Amino acid sequence: MSGPLAGVRVLDLTSVAMGPYATQILGDMGADVIKIEARQGDVFRHVSPCANEGMGAAFLNLNRNKRSVVLDLKTPEGHGALLELVQNADVLVFNVRPQSMRKLGLDYATLAALNPRLIYCGAYGFSEAGPYAGRPAFDDIVQAMSGAASLQGHGSADGPAYMNTILADKVAGLTIAYSVSMALYERERSGQGQSIEVPMFETVVSFLLTEHLAGKTFRPARGDTGYDRVLSPHRRPYRTKDGYLGLLPYTDAQWRRFFEVAGCAGYADDPRFAKTAARSRHIDALYEIVNNVIASRGTDEWMSLLGDADLPVTRVVSPDELLDDPHLQAIGFFRDDAHPTEGAITTMSIPVTFSRTPGDVRRLAPNLGEHTEEVLGEHTAAKSG
Repeated sequence: MSGPLAGVRVLDLTSVAMGPYATQILGDMGADVIKIEARQGDVFRHVSPCANEGMGAAFLNLNRNKRSVVLDLKTPEGHGALLELVQNADVLVFNVRPQSMRKLGLDYATLAALNPRLIYCGAYGFSEAGPYAGRPAFDDIVQAMSGAASLQGHGSADGPAYMNTILADKVAGLTIAYSVSMALYERERSGQGQSIEVPMFETVVSFLLTEHLAGKTFRPARGDTGYDRVLSPHRRPYRTKDGYLGLLPYTDAQWRRFFEVAGCAGYADDPRFAKTAARSRHIDALYEIVNNVIASRGTDEWMSLLGDADLPVTRVVSPDELLDDPHLQAIGFFRDDAHPTEGAITTMSIPVTFSRTPGDVRRLAPNLGEHTEEVLGEHTAAKSG
C-alpha cells in the first residue's frame, strides 16, 4: 500500500453515500478499509443502473479501495468477530444512530476499553447534544432543514428546490475524512484515541452560512441573511445567440476589461459598478446588463473575445461532455478499469496529488462479503503469531 495513510486500518460500518464517500477517500490515501456489511449489503448496492444485482454504479463509485466483510452484528458470532477486529483497528466509522450502536454494545466507552488508541467517528443526522438527537435524516431532509432548499429556490415561483446532487451527504463525507485524519495526527502526539461526532445538519448549516449569514453576522444586524450576489435572480449561465456561457468578471480590473471588450465601456465608469462595494449593492442591475449584452453574440465569438481579454469564461458543459474534456483527458482523470465481476467500467482518478506519498487505486469496489474469510483469517493468524 502507498499513500499518506498507509498502515492505517479503518473499520467502515457505513452505508449509502456520506460514510462510504469519506472512507473511500481514506482508502484512496492508503488506508486498509474493511467495509462491514449486513447480509443484505449496503442499500446503495441496489440503486440502478447496474450490470449485476448488488453492484450499482453509485456503489462502484463510492467503495473502491475497500474489502467487504459480512457480519451479523446482532448475533454473538458476528458481534464477537467485530470486537476482535476493533482491537487491531485504528479507526471505526459508523453512520447509524448512536442509540443503535449503544444497543449493540458498540458505544465508544466499550470499544475504547478494548483499544484506547481507537479513533471512533459517528456520522449521523444531528448532534447528540441537542433536541433533534436521534431523529432520522437523509440528504433531502438535511437540505430542507439546513436552508439549502430555501436558498436553491430563492426567487423562484416554484418555491424551494433540492440541489441536483447529494450535497449534504458529500459535505459531511468530506468533513468525516478530514476529522479522522486530524484525530490520527493528534494521536501520534498523545498516544490516545478519541470519539468524533460529525452531524450532517450542523455541518451543512456551517457550510452554507459561511457567506449566507451575511447581515446577521453583526449585532445589531446590518441586513438579512443571504449573500446578494449569489442570490441575484440574474445569476445564472448567460444565454448567447446559440448556447450558454459561464462568465464571472470579479475584480475591478476584470469588470473594466469586460465592459470594454463587450462594447459598453461607459459602464466601466458608472459609480454603481466601478468598485467592489458598489457592485455588491447593485448586483441585480449589473447582472441584468450582462445578460442583455451576452445575448447579442454567439458562444464562439464570446469565447474568443473574453478569452483574449483574460476573463474567467467557459461554455456550459454537461456531464456527458466531461467524458471528452481535453483537460481531463490530458491528466488521465477518467480511468478505464476492468472489474473482476462487472467487466469494463469507467472510474475517476484521485483528484488530489502528493509529491512523495501519492494515493492509488489498489482495488475496485468489492462484491458483498468478498473478503470475509480473508480478513477474519488475517486476524486469527495475527493472534496465533
